[in-house]
Amino acid sequence: MNADTATSGVSERRVLRIAVPSPLRRLFDYRPPTDHSGPINPGCRVRVSFGRREVIGVLVEQIPEALSDCPADKLKPALEVLDTVPVLDPALFSLVSWAAGYYQHPLGDALHQALPVLLRQGQADRFQHQTLWRASSRADLSALPANAHRQQAVLALLIEHPQGISTDALRAEGGDPKLLRTLEAKGMAEAIEQIPRLPHADSQDQVLLEAPLTLNDEQAAVVDRLSDTTGFTSVLMEGVTGSGKTEVYLQAIQQVLERGQQALVLVPEIGLTPQTVARFKARFKVPVLALHSGLTDRQRLDAWLWAREGSARILIGTRSAVFTPLKHPGIIIVDEEHDGSFKQQDGFRYHARDLAVYRAHQLDIPILLGSATPSLESLNNALSGRFEHLRLTRRAGKAQPPRFELLDIRQQALDAGLSTPLLARIRQHLQQGTQVLLFLNRRGFSPALVCHDCGTPVDCTRCDARMTLHRQPPHLHCHHCDRQTPIPMRCAHCGSDQLRPAGSGTERIEDRLQVHFTDTPIHRVDRDSTQRKQALENIMAKVHRGDPCILVGTQMLAKGHHFPKVTLVAILDADAGLFSADFRGMEKTAQLILQVAGRAGRADHPGEVLLQTMQADHPMLNTLVNAGYEPFAREELRLRKGGHLPPFSNHALIRAEANRQGLAENFLLSVREWGQQYLPEQAQCVGPFPALMEKRAGLFRAQLLIQAGARKPLHQALALLVNLMQEHPEARRVRWTLDVDPIDSY
Repeated sequence: MNADTATSGVSERRVLRIAVPSPLRRLFDYRPPTDHSGPINPGCRVRVSFGRREVIGVLVEQIPEALSDCPADKLKPALEVLDTVPVLDPALFSLVSWAAGYYQHPLGDALHQALPVLLRQGQADRFQHQTLWRASSRADLSALPANAHRQQAVLALLIEHPQGISTDALRAEGGDPKLLRTLEAKGMAEAIEQIPRLPHADSQDQVLLEAPLTLNDEQAAVVDRLSDTTGFTSVLMEGVTGSGKTEVYLQAIQQVLERGQQALVLVPEIGLTPQTVARFKARFKVPVLALHSGLTDRQRLDAWLWAREGSARILIGTRSAVFTPLKHPGIIIVDEEHDGSFKQQDGFRYHARDLAVYRAHQLDIPILLGSATPSLESLNNALSGRFEHLRLTRRAGKAQPPRFELLDIRQQALDAGLSTPLLARIRQHLQQGTQVLLFLNRRGFSPALVCHDCGTPVDCTRCDARMTLHRQPPHLHCHHCDRQTPIPMRCAHCGSDQLRPAGSGTERIEDRLQVHFTDTPIHRVDRDSTQRKQALENIMAKVHRGDPCILVGTQMLAKGHHFPKVTLVAILDADAGLFSADFRGMEKTAQLILQVAGRAGRADHPGEVLLQTMQADHPMLNTLVNAGYEPFAREELRLRKGGHLPPFSNHALIRAEANRQGLAENFLLSVREWGQQYLPEQAQCVGPFPALMEKRAGLFRAQLLIQAGARKPLHQALALLVNLMQEHPEARRVRWTLDVDPIDSY
């Protein structure tokens, strides 16, 4: 062999560069498996030895052996190639890769999180096959012995079901499944594998089960704009609550279905998914599937596969559904786009709304963002021309917007947070035969248990927080670290037995309402009262009967629910977010108030909204209730711009936590001191400073803010800082995370 041939032979040897689920921000090189001879494409899963364990990685690329950072004799062979066809198609692989880069997250872990759990575990990317039995071509009842009555009965059943019958169905009809193998041995029965099919999966001509509603001119303008679109466009639909946003979604999707395409609909919370799915199934004669954490791993994988093969025409899911493969993508819809639930708050900290916009651009399809209270980021994108801004200003049908009233409770005696004027107004509405909704975003009986003698509250020993008192069942519960303890008999500080609840939660409000309205059903809706399966559905069924009742609950009641008979909505503590340390506090408060208020007067009954407040003169609160959300949002944007805050600057938070006070801050301080020598001029570090709740779950937390006027210098800064923190000598004693575009400062 001459030198040129030898060189050519070496250059042809390839190395697999694999993304492994780990916190390490790098790829790992392996030789192909010794027993594998076929092609291996990017996006295929590969089982590899990683340290002392075996993991499932994803092939990113193949490179010549000479380009590997690892010496050839040190390269391990991969153990197994699990796929012949990539589980992540090129578009989805590109989306996850871009997201990992943007959010500065390890690619291996990002790819891992984008896959259904069973695929992460190495199971085959195929449907759960069902084994059916049928009679073979050699089946002959007369060939069986005359006394083999049970075999004859089973074979007769197989002959009656030429398409096949499951063992459960066979047993239900009186047959003995144990005899199937006997018949198989005689050549008279055979097992077949059946892939489950979705009903109406092949329906093309008729996609509707019920006729669409008549649109008003504003709704029609949105649908027409989307139907005129041949490629990517991003539309922000700002519609007051009750304006018929869902009907716009349905009719926009109808046009997509008639073209043979698929629709992906993102909703913020799992609680909204069942009612949304029911509404879509009632309208369309096509497969409508849900994707959310309430499904089993098998159900999620099957739905994912049906979407990939194109059988599932409408996909409705929470934030992780943004990574669902689509064979024929037609439109993406993000409902309640402002909702913070679209931001993943641990691990891979992506924002599903922003990824949905990127994905729509990547697929060259339209995206529709809907909300009654758009996020200031989306509103600013609309005002600057990046998004098209369409408005729905009128409620659907004859429904009128509710009337707002600020109820000044200064110097008023309150009964567990209920003022006398509010109780009178509740009684008035109930006497009219309608329903009332009371909103308080604090679950439990009381947010604190306080000693009446010395004033010391019962605090959580693991957090800088007070323990919440619950009465059903009686216990103290920290809602930050989930610590639960029995209710103490005496104060740990002074020994007094005068421990009393301070403040009100939903349980206490429910108790007091039962005293004031003894003959009226009271339904509490919070995380505690809806833990049991079907609990929320059962409560909603009672409310939808229309009988007078009182609903009291947390933000679980704030969005998506339609209560035709609710005519009074009362927000018991409208001041809760007015003075938040988080610069987004006022925006979140306004959104929550208007979302809750939107439950009132949604049908023929006029509605009113009462806000109990001790800040009746607050300018932003008055702007919100008197002028509406958009004037409020424009003023808030003006203030943000003056303060160089998002969306007029770009933020990232480096959070660190350690088991000793000061360690996390010192770690971030050294990161800042090093970083300031190398960071781009347009980027700057602010902090470090303790988190708003410094101690949580036994760990002391601090954070460092990185901000820049543009995204490029911010990401340049983050790339430098991430490399530093990975190599920092204190990194083993401190756990750190990076949050790009954070929505919470905690």
